[in-house]
Amino acid sequence: MTHDHAHAREHAPAHDLRAATSSRLAVALALTSGFMLVEVGAGLFTRSLALLSDAGHMVTDAAALALALWAQRVALRPPTSRRTYGFRRAETLAACANGVALGVTTVWIVVEAIRRWQHPPDVRGGWMLVVATVGLGVNLLSAWVLSRGEHHGANTRAALAHVMADAAGSVAAMLAGALQMLWGWRRADPVLSVVIAGLILGRAWRLVRDAVDVLMEGAPTDVDVARVEAIVRETPGVAGLHDLHVWTVAEGFPAVTVHVVLDGSAHGVEVARDVAARLSRELSLEHVTVQPEAPPASDIVPAERLRRRR
Repeated sequence: MTHDHAHAREHAPAHDLRAATSSRLAVALALTSGFMLVEVGAGLFTRSLALLSDAGHMVTDAAALALALWAQRVALRPPTSRRTYGFRRAETLAACANGVALGVTTVWIVVEAIRRWQHPPDVRGGWMLVVATVGLGVNLLSAWVLSRGEHHGANTRAALAHVMADAAGSVAAMLAGALQMLWGWRRADPVLSVVIAGLILGRAWRLVRDAVDVLMEGAPTDVDVARVEAIVRETPGVAGLHDLHVWTVAEGFPAVTVHVVLDGSAHGVEVARDVAARLSRELSLEHVTVQPEAPPASDIVPAERLRRRR
């Protein structure tokens, strides 16, 4: 059995990327938490339920960013004797939790929108518009911080989804404030909130779906399993294969295990090495485990019979 881990090439750069991502999450958390307190005060001053609701949404965002930051730092821990793959799936768990939180937030928005439609509040539209505009700027700044760099795993995308959902909420609050101030239409807020809730729900579904695929050991969407099987079968020395598994340990960490039956033309170690090398070269699969097996006894020609043929 042979392994092709490519640890020397990948471990240090991956650690650096995750450390950089943790810094971006920390900055976004500070921005979100700081403006959340400002929005609570502004909501009380303007008597705007929309701003208070958006502040409540930002509480969810701050919790999501804190969870993502925690998961990112946990993922940096080295493997242990009990967790030989390390803690990288903490990012997937956090992404799943954040997706569920987004879904719950969507339900809350819809319920609140129905209540506001029935009893539209009388708010100070001008102040509401100003605060919501500042909130949009803060959210876009947080989104820019999170989107920088090259490493955008599921965990970071989940945090970014929360920030963008809150940015959409700020836009809705801005429009509601403008419509309230210019035309006195107090039901603009619930109508726009339901539209935004639909967008948030779609994003939440994608986050949960992708996280569940990883947790259920699903094959990566960018890996053609049929192509993997064909490459293994076409490798010289391979007579057949079984127990082929392709799954994702964590985002950006696909893994392959396969048992290959030898045809007797090459040593098992050489065949296993060639299979791993071909999968790395043709599909960029670096974590490959190959178990070579001798051909069935019925296919093995005894040495005495070989001598007789000669």
